Order: sequence, then C-alpha cells, then structure tokens
Amino acid sequence: MSEATTVGQVESSKQPLLSLLNDLVSKTGITPKSVFQILVLPLIGVFAFLLIWSAGAQKVDTSLGKFPGPAVVWEQFGSLYNEHVTEREKAGAFYERQEKRNAARMEKDPDYIPKIRAYTGKETFLDQIGTSLVTVMSGFLLAAMVAIPLGIAIGLNKTLSAAVNPVIQIFKPVSPLAWLPLVTMVVSAVYVSPDPLVAKSFLNSMITVMLCCLWPMVINTSVGVSSLDNDLVNVSRVLKLSAIKHVQKIVLPASVPMIFTGMRLSLGVAWMVLIAAEMLAQNPGLGKFVWDEFQNGSSNSLARIMVAVIVIGVIGFGLDRTMLSIQRYASWDKSKSSH
Repeated sequence: MSEATTVGQVESSKQPLLSLLNDLVSKTGITPKSVFQILVLPLIGVFAFLLIWSAGAQKVDTSLGKFPGPAVVWEQFGSLYNEHVTEREKAGAFYERQEKRNAARMEKDPDYIPKIRAYTGKETFLDQIGTSLVTVMSGFLLAAMVAIPLGIAIGLNKTLSAAVNPVIQIFKPVSPLAWLPLVTMVVSAVYVSPDPLVAKSFLNSMITVMLCCLWPMVINTSVGVSSLDNDLVNVSRVLKLSAIKHVQKIVLPASVPMIFTGMRLSLGVAWMVLIAAEMLAQNPGLGKFVWDEFQNGSSNSLARIMVAVIVIGVIGFGLDRTMLSIQRYASWDKSKSSH
C-alpha cells in the first residue's frame, strides 16, 4: 500500500468525525473554546487550589496537630455520612421496638391507646444541614413577603421614600450579632406556650435572618420601580390602568431584574447571617456544628470544621445559582439575568 493511499484513508476517516463535531456545534452552540472556558479552566483552578492547600497544610501546626489537608477532609466526609447512617438505623430500631411494645400491650388490653415517643438522639451533620436550609429559606421568604411590596410602594411614592429612607439607612448596616440578643429576648417574652408549634431557637434564627436580609431587597426593588421607563408609564396612562393593574402589568415585569438582584444579594446575606447566629446562640444547624467541633478539640475537629466550611460554601453557591435560574425564567429580558 502506497503512502498516498494511507494518507487518503486517514483523511477520509476524519470526515465523519468532523461532520459529527460540526453538527454538535451547530445544534448546541458548544465550541471547543467554550468547553475549555467552562470545564477545563475551572478544573485547572480547583486542582491548583488543592495542591496549594495540601502543601500549605503540611507546614501549619496547631494545638490539635497539623492542619488538615484535602485527603483528611475527604475522609471526614465519609465518616460524617457513616455517622448519619448509623444514627438513622438507631432511630429505626427505636421506633420498631416501640411498635412491638405497643402491639403486645394492645393484645392484652384492646382499650390501650398506643404512644409513640420521638427519638431523641443527637442531630447528625446531614440533619444540621437540613435544619439550616429550612431556617434560611423561612427567614428569606418572610423577608421577601415584607420587602418586595414595601420596595414597590417606596419606588412608586416619592413622599413615602423620603420618609422611610432614613430608617432603612440606619438599620441596613446593623450586624446580626446585634439583632440576635434583642430577638431572643422578644421571642422569649412573647412566644410563651406549653406546647409550641416550632422551637424558640428556630424562631430566633429565622427572625434574625429576616431582619438582616430585608434591606437589600427593599433597596433594589425600590430602585427598579423608581427607574421605570417614562414610555411605559405613559402607556399605562393611555390604557387607563388601575393602580393594581399598573403594578401587575407594567411595574413588576419591568422591575424583575432589579428585584431578583436584591433577592440574590439578600439570600447570600441570609446564609452568612444564619451561620453566625447559630454559632452565637447555639441554635441547631451548621453554625452550631462548627462551634461544637471547635469546643470538642478532638484530633478530627479541624478536618470536620473544614468539611462544614466547604459545605457552607457549596450550599451558598448553589442557592445563588438557583436564584439566578429562577430569575432567568421569570425575566422577560434574558440579557439582564446572565451573571
């Protein structure tokens, strides 16, 4: 076989592959450059970070030993998950014993009313993640229910804006650590019930989160509403829309990008505030987990705290991306919701 024939066969074999790649690019818009930017560069950055972390950890000695590197932290991820599985098995066995005991009692006494006691084992790391997520979303949604209508009202009414703006500017920079003692005392004084629907610790954290993430939503919503295009306002006047219809058909669609920007900022603030509040007040959640491990002082404590730090960061990033996806879905102007 001649060299020219071999080269021709290689070139002909490349044609279907090139055709397939061209079809893929034309259908999905994915190019080698975009793959490099979206996938390869982030992987390079993560790999470089892990190398620096691993090298630096070996040079840091603490009272509990060397600072944990990536491998040790990864082991603790597995250990914490195994602890969760073990605790769930204990809970299952606890309820199973109660069911058997109640069944035996009912055989002897048909009038016996069975009682199921709640399992009182310790919260695992995964349980505390769930607790923190429920708390932060509750506080965030409560803040949104107050902030968005208030921001719309402020944006539409300059008199109201002038009256409320000093209050916003005063309370906006207040730290959650200042709000928490006040919230705790008020909740303890007002929320008195022999059979509370939710725990006081949950209310303390939720209200503190709400107070701290209220202001970015109010400010961004009011700015978005007040900067409404005059042409849109004139259209509303020509159509003689009522105040409610004006807000529904004109104000909200035009202000969605700014409203969601405020919501994204508020959600990030809410997540940071919650961790600090849980650490300070020892309320259940990831903040309490970090503080408990710090106080524990075992050989695994630093690695477990690093696990919590990574999880907190990943969840915060996930919450922001989720809010961005909702913004893209809700906004008519996709170009303003791409970052």
